[in-house]
Amino acid sequence: MTKRTVKFLFMLSATIMVMGLSMVAYAQGDASVDTAKATAGGWIGLGAGLGIGLAALGGALGQGRASAAFLDGVSRNPGASDKVFVPMILGLVFIESLAIYALIIAFLLLGKIA
Repeated sequence: MTKRTVKFLFMLSATIMVMGLSMVAYAQGDASVDTAKATAGGWIGLGAGLGIGLAALGGALGQGRASAAFLDGVSRNPGASDKVFVPMILGLVFIESLAIYALIIAFLLLGKIA
């Protein structure tokens, strides 16, 4: 993905979210408490799904770039592979831990839906 494509997708998702939030803000006229709770549960579910999706996308992109940089460095200097291997694995672990944190937060959000 190019920077332009990522920027376009980000702007598209931000636009859709703003449009959806404005509809919810103006639709509060005659809504009962049950309808408001159902709407909130839907938004919580949508937030959990989008959060884990974005975390998976970011983690995959980060791990791909880290692995590509490692392979590029080792191909240029094979003698440095022992010195670069442990920091690369540590970086991959940190990237994956952020995706796991997002998964835990998504599960906690889904637990809030009544």
